[in-house]
Amino acid sequence: MTHDDTTAGAVDGPGGTPPGPSPVRPEPTVTPDAAPSTDGPEGAPSSAVAAEGASPAVAVLPPELAGAARTLFGDRLDLAAAYAELLATDGVVRGLIGPREAPRIWDRHLLNCAAVAERIPEGATVLDVGSGAGLPGLVLAIARPDLTVTLIEPLSRRTSFLIEAVQHLGLAKMVRVFRGRADEAASGSTGIGPLSGDVVTARAVAPLDRLSTWCLPLAVRGGRLIALKGASAAEEIAEHAQTVARLGGGEPEVHRCGEGVIDPPTTVVEIVRERMIGPARPKAAKSARGGRSRRR
Repeated sequence: MTHDDTTAGAVDGPGGTPPGPSPVRPEPTVTPDAAPSTDGPEGAPSSAVAAEGASPAVAVLPPELAGAARTLFGDRLDLAAAYAELLATDGVVRGLIGPREAPRIWDRHLLNCAAVAERIPEGATVLDVGSGAGLPGLVLAIARPDLTVTLIEPLSRRTSFLIEAVQHLGLAKMVRVFRGRADEAASGSTGIGPLSGDVVTARAVAPLDRLSTWCLPLAVRGGRLIALKGASAAEEIAEHAQTVARLGGGEPEVHRCGEGVIDPPTTVVEIVRERMIGPARPKAAKSARGGRSRRR
């Protein structure tokens, strides 16, 4: 994959455009018994990854998942396979995916994310918050060419990978990368925004109260937050429903995506932005009678 100035211009954040991405390492290998942290500080090396990276063989689609993959990706299955190889190689080398996750890229990551596409309307604008390695935003762009997707990610090493992946997969016309935090994207404080979308997605980013604080301001009125969650979805809703309501969100709903296609289905919490709640405005100073200031 190569880097060009056109794509780099789509990545802005505090301090301007970050440095360009590093080149992809061909056919890397990985230390099998180590597991790096993918959530460490920006630029921190991954202790679990050997100099060469991971074998592309781990990204091969298992035969038992081929039917589900064809259902979810259709004629773009080859594109999904190319992305799987990127995750299993450069994604592991650069600490975006743990090496122990590489053999499970299809069931745990690609199919799990692609199933969410059934909750997204035709032709929607999607903002993916905390995109990381492109999950679920880049997967949704592969599965649904009708979508326009913005990948929102504050860390430079991750946005560099995302730029390269978008270029390599030929998705530059429908996918852009925004380097910055969700609040910066919503306020336009980086000079690019404010951004907004019909759907805001997030996967394994934060509990529902913080996630709603970051994501609901990015949704248009009537738009929705779709958060990929696990078994704790119902408990999170019970704990944070009042916070969601204060932020202008409707009643959170739990949906199972991909039933009958993947096992287990993907659990999502869906929240519609019913009211536009903005920051409190300072009170205007009281004027004298007739609206004129009093002379002293």
